[in-house]
Amino acid sequence: MAGGAALGVVLIGHSGPPRRAGHPSHPASGPVESDFVAIGSVPRTAAPPAARTFRVRCGNNENGHYNPDNMIVTPGIRNGSHHLHDYVGNTTTSASSTDLSLATAPTTCADRTDRSAYFWPVLRDRTGTDRLHPGESAADRNTGRVLRPQVRITFSGNPRSDVVAIPRFLRVIAGDAKAYTNGGGNAHAQFTCAGSTDRIATEKYPLCPAGWGVTRILEFPSCWDQQNLDSANHRAHVVYPSAAGVCPRGTAAIPKLIYTLTYDVPPGASYAVDSFPSQLRSPISDHADYVNVMSSKSTARVVACLNGVGPC
Repeated sequence: MAGGAALGVVLIGHSGPPRRAGHPSHPASGPVESDFVAIGSVPRTAAPPAARTFRVRCGNNENGHYNPDNMIVTPGIRNGSHHLHDYVGNTTTSASSTDLSLATAPTTCADRTDRSAYFWPVLRDRTGTDRLHPGESAADRNTGRVLRPQVRITFSGNPRSDVVAIPRFLRVIAGDAKAYTNGGGNAHAQFTCAGSTDRIATEKYPLCPAGWGVTRILEFPSCWDQQNLDSANHRAHVVYPSAAGVCPRGTAAIPKLIYTLTYDVPPGASYAVDSFPSQLRSPISDHADYVNVMSSKSTARVVACLNGVGPC
């Protein structure tokens, strides 16, 4: 664990729907060439103030845990996401998961008391092919070979205040899986290259030089309403702070969860995240999910680190 700072953000133009004919081999499936930008064309941004960081080590999904479910947004519905999710942490997460099933399941995390569900849409090499995973439908048009990332999961402190513990079984989502059709109000996609992390595109996929891995940064909201573990829209109970890190009145700062996912991809406009069919695999639709199933002891360790009263 090392101290660190969240990365800055820059918007690189998105014209919004309707706009595309789709990939030549899969009409209307997306993405298209205009969804990509050379990383050197993305302006540099200054990093925000540094904050203490606690790293969680849960592997890179070496056990191949994938499904197209979402226990938060579409509980009980197989293929409720219409796109494939990549999981680390809890080894049983699926549409049928409950608090009890998660709390008694194995985990891939080095801390065996951390049974949290950490998940996000897969990213695929569109020049390759892959089998359909259980529950997937070819009608969803998420074609290509699933790529396994190098996964870095961290919790960061708040630069303006101490953080309080994340409550057990809190559900949180980052970004908007339907931002392409909903508009960018809840979008929170961030893409960069491993060799140029001061340049971040939020509405384009980056074209990275050889050897610089394509990197997704999925940053979760971190201001909790201090009452609810979920909400009807899965957003109202945990919201994002201001750019300066200030939480809205009536909310408390909790550890900010960040997934940093780095991939080796073929050259060119060759890759895409999975999405709902209506989102045409647009980069703006990138998102992630989290259910906290840490033990109280582990949660306390994270808080002590981030508040500067314990080791990281």
